[in-house]
Amino acid sequence: MTPPRAVATDLDGTAVRSDHTVSERTVAAFGRVERAGAMLVLVTGRPPRWMRPVADAVAHRGLAICANGAIVYDLHTEQVVDTRLIPVEALRAAVERLGAALPGLGFAVEHGEGLVFAEGFELSFWDSRTAPEPTPIDELVSRPAAKLLARHPDLDADALLAEAAKLVGDTVLPTHSNGNRLIEMSALGVSKASTLAELCARHGIDAAEVVAFGDMPNDLPMLAWAGRSYAVANAHPDVLAAVDHKVAANDDDGVARAIEELFPDE
Repeated sequence: MTPPRAVATDLDGTAVRSDHTVSERTVAAFGRVERAGAMLVLVTGRPPRWMRPVADAVAHRGLAICANGAIVYDLHTEQVVDTRLIPVEALRAAVERLGAALPGLGFAVEHGEGLVFAEGFELSFWDSRTAPEPTPIDELVSRPAAKLLARHPDLDADALLAEAAKLVGDTVLPTHSNGNRLIEMSALGVSKASTLAELCARHGIDAAEVVAFGDMPNDLPMLAWAGRSYAVANAHPDVLAAVDHKVAANDDDGVARAIEELFPDE
């Protein structure tokens, strides 16, 4: 089997373990990719400010596509190098439609450097420690954003995603990366796949030369685009049904094991 020219992997639930660590085996596997001259791309829903522990763990290897495709982040320098933001008009329209149709939704926007949230948005553990006070909804949608987030008090993420796709799928691109009543929305046409495709094209790499790993619905476009697609055993059912190959779970170093096979030891 010819080694791929690029390896793209999701982080949380895929290459990162459930305790939020990156195993030594995974770090070593990432090293194999770069030593072979292939491009390593970490493709995640995380914003750049959540990337420091991962950048440190992987010895600042590779590039990261953050915020589901909205931000390209250089792990070597820890600098944002490109953005694809949701326009203000689209933000306002999405919030208005979703808020009217789904009472109880809480909204937030991600700007890369920080989260801004309106009253009623339930913060994650990561942001609850550093977030400022709530912002009026008009101010929330007053400038372009990397991601629009909406959390519902009752609907699970799959149900919420189905509703959002009907309500605002012509204005933003909804997806989800967990089951915690949260959906994430990017600019229309912006996904992990679209930004990965642009990045690979700039390096002369075709989709057929790319392998991709994932676990959740926000990974599906990327997995469909890549020449070879892999899901970890703990993946969402829709992801398991869509891929070419299945590997061990994130806690069992499934991504690392596959990379070891793709890039045999020198």
